[in-house]
Amino acid sequence: MKIVLISPKGPLYRHKGGLFKKSLRYQPLTLTTLAALIPPELEVELQLIDEGIELIPENIEADLIGMTVITGTSTRAYELAAEFRARNITVVLGGPHVTLMPEEAAHHADAICVGYAEESWPQLLRDFHNGQLRKFYQQRADLQLGRTPFPKRELMDKKLFLTQAVFEASRSCVHDCEFCVAPAAWGRKQYQRPIDWVIEDIKQVGQKKIIFIDLNLISDKKYAKELFRALIPLNLQWFGLSTVLLAHDEELKELMARSGCKGLLLGLETVTEQSLKDAKKRFNASVGYKEIISDLHHLGISIQGCFVFGLDHDTPDVFDNTVEFAIDAGVDLPRFAVLTPFPGTPLYRNMETQGRILTRDWELYDGQHVVFQPRNMSVKQLAEGHETAWKKVYRWSSIAKRLWKARNFNPLAVSVNMGYRFYAHHLHHYYNCDMQINPLLPNPLAFMDAPAKPVTASTSSDNRIICG
Repeated sequence: MKIVLISPKGPLYRHKGGLFKKSLRYQPLTLTTLAALIPPELEVELQLIDEGIELIPENIEADLIGMTVITGTSTRAYELAAEFRARNITVVLGGPHVTLMPEEAAHHADAICVGYAEESWPQLLRDFHNGQLRKFYQQRADLQLGRTPFPKRELMDKKLFLTQAVFEASRSCVHDCEFCVAPAAWGRKQYQRPIDWVIEDIKQVGQKKIIFIDLNLISDKKYAKELFRALIPLNLQWFGLSTVLLAHDEELKELMARSGCKGLLLGLETVTEQSLKDAKKRFNASVGYKEIISDLHHLGISIQGCFVFGLDHDTPDVFDNTVEFAIDAGVDLPRFAVLTPFPGTPLYRNMETQGRILTRDWELYDGQHVVFQPRNMSVKQLAEGHETAWKKVYRWSSIAKRLWKARNFNPLAVSVNMGYRFYAHHLHHYYNCDMQINPLLPNPLAFMDAPAKPVTASTSSDNRIICG
């Protein structure tokens, strides 16, 4: 039985040469984890394809093709699925978008996996092998991650990635941020790996610089502290994700530093207090951003600060205010995104009810396109303000000021800032988008310059953003 596992990509990654250079990418865990879960009793010839780094062969042969799908790649996944099924290849779809939109996904596949696949994927393969494939496979409510086989990282070419040393100790998050996919798809329970399993995985990979991709490593502080204590003897340098609630626990911060943490991605989201309420991320307001950034810098931990533009209390001055904050606070690596109402989230449902969704072209749901009508600015103001913020925060002078504030001129910090400077100054090439409204409507592009107002135009599938 021949199985091919594919991670399809949106247009940003399918450009020849790519916007992101290969040296900035780490090896994803999804395909290698699925590979490890294939039942050993099945005789399987396996191929893994990440479309972000390689082309899918035109005459690909397989008995079964599985694809992992996020919202921004669902259009591509459905196109590929149609091609494969036309050639009588069985297609299975899974991933966050499938979990959020199962009825939609089911129209494009012979079977779908909803939720985490630790149990459902092996069962699906056994059923397929026995000629008993069902249309729908779903995660059990009482799923435990347990001691599953380690991801088969060796099945992907390590030369194509910055690193293969990517690990996962936990999944999902206890918080219910309105725009976040995690609570909508998987609930607010944090799924945890046994800590000794995590340590064993790290040891068998054998790298001293590693990345944790957990959405929120400190979601369960007790678990996080146990993990950090277990990491200390390994003498590692690691990078991961956290919330700013880290500020309220001195022991947790110190353990994190002692365990080898050298960099954290923090979801700062906005410098506007009322906008934090919009996002249901009020807990961020309990923390002084500059204080936590300074504290972490003193512990030798650099900060990748993530901000989102387009919340309902954002006005056109939010862009410059955010850039000024990032520079003044010494954020080592600022990142900006456009608020995106992913389907299945409370944010999407609210905007749909208000008639503010402008397009259902899922390929544009990538955090970089404006797919909704903002409350206090026009679509054009949000799109252009987002791009301008990137350019301003990655000016040479801005980079120098931020890294000087952070006391961080190590080669990695400088090189990654150079990479993001390239990204910031090429957004216009990759996101030169126009909205094409139904031609029967008057002045189809007028809304791009119009003041913000409630959307009353049709939001049918005829309305889509076209990217050049």
